[in-house]
Amino acid sequence: MIMSLPEEDLTCPVCYDIFTDPVLLSCSHSFCRSCLKRCWDTGLRECPVCRKRAPKSSAPSNLALKNVCEAVLQVRRQSSLLEEEKKMNCNLHGEKLKLFCLVDKQPICVVCQSSKLHKGHDCSPIEEAVLDCKDELSLTLKSLQDKLDSHKRIHIISAGMIKYIKSQAVETQRLIKSQFKQLHQVLDQEESASIAAVKKEEEEKIAGMKDKIKELSAEVLSIADTISVIEGQLLEDEMVFLKNFKDTQDRGRSIAPDSDNMSGLLIDMTKHLGNLKYRVWEKMLDHIDYTPVTLDPNTAHPCLILSDDLTSLHYSKQPSCCPDNPERFHMSAEVVGMTSLGSGSHHWVVETGSNQDWLLGVASLSVPRNAEISARPENGFWTLCFRDGEFKAMTSPPTALTVTRTPKQVKVQLDYNKGTVSFFDPIDDTLIYAFTDTFTESLVPYFYTQSSHPLRIMPEKILVTMLRQ
Repeated sequence: MIMSLPEEDLTCPVCYDIFTDPVLLSCSHSFCRSCLKRCWDTGLRECPVCRKRAPKSSAPSNLALKNVCEAVLQVRRQSSLLEEEKKMNCNLHGEKLKLFCLVDKQPICVVCQSSKLHKGHDCSPIEEAVLDCKDELSLTLKSLQDKLDSHKRIHIISAGMIKYIKSQAVETQRLIKSQFKQLHQVLDQEESASIAAVKKEEEEKIAGMKDKIKELSAEVLSIADTISVIEGQLLEDEMVFLKNFKDTQDRGRSIAPDSDNMSGLLIDMTKHLGNLKYRVWEKMLDHIDYTPVTLDPNTAHPCLILSDDLTSLHYSKQPSCCPDNPERFHMSAEVVGMTSLGSGSHHWVVETGSNQDWLLGVASLSVPRNAEISARPENGFWTLCFRDGEFKAMTSPPTALTVTRTPKQVKVQLDYNKGTVSFFDPIDDTLIYAFTDTFTESLVPYFYTQSSHPLRIMPEKILVTMLRQ
């Protein structure tokens, strides 16, 4: 009977909930006593529904409505308890859920434990299972929270990396244009020199032809004059002719023989055009450097400054703004070469100059970049160290080395297949130290310094070899 009443008949029009201590106004509208008080505290003593003025006396309790509402709430509470109790009981057997199956990860009753479905499964009491499951979920929650924090950090870094990538692209394009401009200047100079050589030869050939024409003109006049004299003698009487014959004959013979050698008068086009591109390319080699190792700027510690051509490095106390990418060394002033070395023999020479604090050698490609570890072979480093005026091979423990002089250059030589990393003084190829090991992964040239004086990878001579087929 009670549950058949519409719920809106038992709902306060102010708080829209089941009446609590309902009161009845003369207009027949009912309200919770506390709801009506709040409305009347505003200063308007009227019905909140129909706005009819209410008497100044306190509104009487609606006992009948109060009893009905309490009965409804009692029924709700009992229904809720039944639902809670139902949740605590097994759906299959109606028994209380006292155990937790560790295999199927679900609460069970004692009957379920002996059934085929869970027979032989490890179980624990519900109280213990709640604690264990909460601990497990807490670990999962922490892992997810860490992952969320990591993703948020990566998201922030990624946004910054977009800006850095754009600046990288602009700087790289600027350096490319600068290097091509240098090559263009060399080509322009060679082009100007080649054209100037043609023009010079043109002027020399034309001047020679003018001199030859001048000589020919003088000879023409001389021959014409001699012809005129001979023709005149032929018209003289016999005695005069004979008297002048010897002089006339000598004059005719004094005319130089014809010079019809016209070779070598034209411009030598072969000299200017033969293998022109190759000859220019050979000259360009004098303006081009080749270094066997190029530094990877994406691995450089923020305090390392690399040259534009990526062949030298030095330390700066003022770190640069660069992204926290995984390839970068974060803990100490290190950088590695661009190309990984996996087989064969390789060498490069590093000019140390006035630098008094450096490590040189090779490192495994997988060495940690976000932790500070000792540069030892067991950690993937094979290096030579110079610090405080002393040379050391970074073995375990480091090996002090004695050298006859402090080299200004160090040659690093790797023979991957033989498993050797050797260091030489390139002046006389004196061996400073050699590591012998077995390499199991690719290696990269390795550099470290905390000096403002640069370490520079020296360029190598370029040898041109002609292949004839």
